[in-house]
Amino acid sequence: MLTVRLSEELEHEIDRHAKAERKTRTEVVKEALQNYFALRSGKLTPYQLGEDLFGVGEKGSQDLSTTFKRRLKEKLHEKHSH
Repeated sequence: MLTVRLSEELEHEIDRHAKAERKTRTEVVKEALQNYFALRSGKLTPYQLGEDLFGVGEKGSQDLSTTFKRRLKEKLHEKHSH
């Protein structure tokens, strides 16, 4: 077992992530440490390194691939309605 003192800010960040991901604080900390050591040892794949960036557009939208047709129709409608 390990005991670690964290700043209040870091504890809040862990709590926020745990709530958002529906995980326990322990799960979030363990996952963070595993990712840290994997990154340091060079064991992360290129996909893992960029995973949080894939599918994110200029404005941070993460549904670009699933809303492509709708967005294309809207753009075409805008272009031809002027």
